[in-house]
Amino acid sequence: MSKCSLRESSTPRLDIPTVKLITAMTQLTFGRILHKYGEAYAAAICGILVFFGWLCLNFNWIGFALLILTAAYVIGGYESTKEGLTTLWEEKELDVDLLMIVAALGAAGLGLWRREYYLIIDGAILILIFAISGALESFAMERTERNIRSLMAVTPDTARVIQNDRAKEIAIAQLQVGDVILVKPGETIPTDGIVLEGQSTVNQAPITGESIPVDKALGDEVFAGTLNGNGVLQLRVHQPPESSLIQRVIRLVEQAQNQAPPSQQFVERFERGYAKVIVLLGIILGTLPPFILGWDWETTIYRMLIFLVVASPCALMASIMPTLLSGIACGARQGILFKNGAQLEKIGRVRAIAFDKTGTLTTGQLEVTDIIPAAQYSIEKVLELAAAIESGSEHPIGEAIIQAAQQANLSWQNATNIQAKTGKGIIGEVAGEKVTVGKAIFDSPELQQASHTLETAGKTVVWVSIAKETIGLIAVADTVKPEAASAIAHLKQLGIETTAMLTGDNQRTAQSVAQTLQLDRVDAQLLPEDKLTIIRHLHHKYQNVAMVGDGINDAPALAAATVGVAMGVTGTDVALESADIILMSDNLGKLSQAIKLGRRANRIIKQNITFAIFFICLLLLANLFGSINLPLGVIGHEGSTLLVTLNGLRLLK
Repeated sequence: MSKCSLRESSTPRLDIPTVKLITAMTQLTFGRILHKYGEAYAAAICGILVFFGWLCLNFNWIGFALLILTAAYVIGGYESTKEGLTTLWEEKELDVDLLMIVAALGAAGLGLWRREYYLIIDGAILILIFAISGALESFAMERTERNIRSLMAVTPDTARVIQNDRAKEIAIAQLQVGDVILVKPGETIPTDGIVLEGQSTVNQAPITGESIPVDKALGDEVFAGTLNGNGVLQLRVHQPPESSLIQRVIRLVEQAQNQAPPSQQFVERFERGYAKVIVLLGIILGTLPPFILGWDWETTIYRMLIFLVVASPCALMASIMPTLLSGIACGARQGILFKNGAQLEKIGRVRAIAFDKTGTLTTGQLEVTDIIPAAQYSIEKVLELAAAIESGSEHPIGEAIIQAAQQANLSWQNATNIQAKTGKGIIGEVAGEKVTVGKAIFDSPELQQASHTLETAGKTVVWVSIAKETIGLIAVADTVKPEAASAIAHLKQLGIETTAMLTGDNQRTAQSVAQTLQLDRVDAQLLPEDKLTIIRHLHHKYQNVAMVGDGINDAPALAAATVGVAMGVTGTDVALESADIILMSDNLGKLSQAIKLGRRANRIIKQNITFAIFFICLLLLANLFGSINLPLGVIGHEGSTLLVTLNGLRLLK
């Protein structure tokens, strides 16, 4: 387009009422468009109008060009102007949005004054690129949120409740604790419940991250949002639907969207002060150069407008939150739920990790580990008699023995005259013979050494006898989780300096588990306040400490640690509330993944901040020496913002 011909053209005469009417109609019409369709549609419409405005200028249709470009300014700058003025009015603060609008309007004013209408195009391009950047940033945030929410299967709106032997569809919100619901094969489970009848496999991947469907039978818990397999299940609702695991996850995700990490809070505070400095420097740059450097006023104002654009900290502002939100989404895909972006930052800096024992490093359920019979008896005989006596017991040891007998497909006669004797065990009669299952009160030298060895390994030993003759012993223990050893090894490979175990269990059992897992430190027989004291000591020594636990007694330590990590399935409500990160499948192997993700997020944030500062300085120097015009300044500014945003979105992979 010919700049000369544009300078020589005359400005069309538009009376003031007509201008006001056009402006009002434009704001009303396009304000509704923005409200209905959002920033993306506004940016698209603005781009089309800028293109047609440019065409009109090329054909020297100045009047039409100005009307079209005015509409482009209003549509593209509506959202930024509203946000900037709201911030200025309510918070008495300047922000980047308002600076961009001022720069664009300045370019338009300078273009009208000098009749160099290409400057109006420059201002329109500034608003266009800023609108596109805002739309892309909004898209990035929405995509991150969609990725998080898509990890959790959407629960159905209704549930099939069994009433008077008939199934009735009711809204999820109407479910009450104690209701019995029916779930057919292939259906999504509507709320958390306990299996009352039926057997099936349930795909829990959306909630816990487990890749293999889990078998569910009588007494097992199932979660809302998981997918039932081929069996029909009847479930008892044991907690209100709003307290289900998936609802807690959604609330935590929403918290993560609303809580800014320390680095983001710092950058936001920096932006407010930075904007004031930029305005002050802009005023100086727009007034002093004609007196000091001999610039003409047109050049001075033009350079000031470019300065306002390129000095804007948009790229710096976009360096952090897209990265952290992408990391939160990536972690949620893997069954790692971060309550907010701050925890993603902190987990990457952890140098020491403390673990609870029961339910964290171990399964939390007793299992039979050893059965040693006397010389003339078999393993099956010892287990059958013990199961017959324990069949009426609700003690965890008795339940472990029954489970072991069932897994071995053993059958036994029902015991009679069962009596529990405190400090001794259980006594009953099986086939007319007196059988005792209890502590080591029997004289059997051949089994004494075996019992001592098992107890040294941290196992609980019960003895089985007929009359006064010892027939064998059974050892039970809270077994170490299968993945625990490899998880600890991976943490050490990542450079974690200290791994510790904090437990209320006895020293012998704790030492055995710690030795099996090759932990660096073990503290046993601890009360909750003792765990808290040790966490504070580790924090003083290592600065960044993680605590991993699942129980109520872990809550103080979880809250005091730099990062608290809770088991999502076995964790108590108190532990889940106190923790910062939740491992949805209780898989300790996810902990090393969380640390890797945190470290990667920190690296990307550093890359983004370094790049943003470098590019701002580069553009400022280019403007100082007159090496760029306004469109190039806009492209450089918004391009750097887009690049750091896209770099942060790499964590979604």
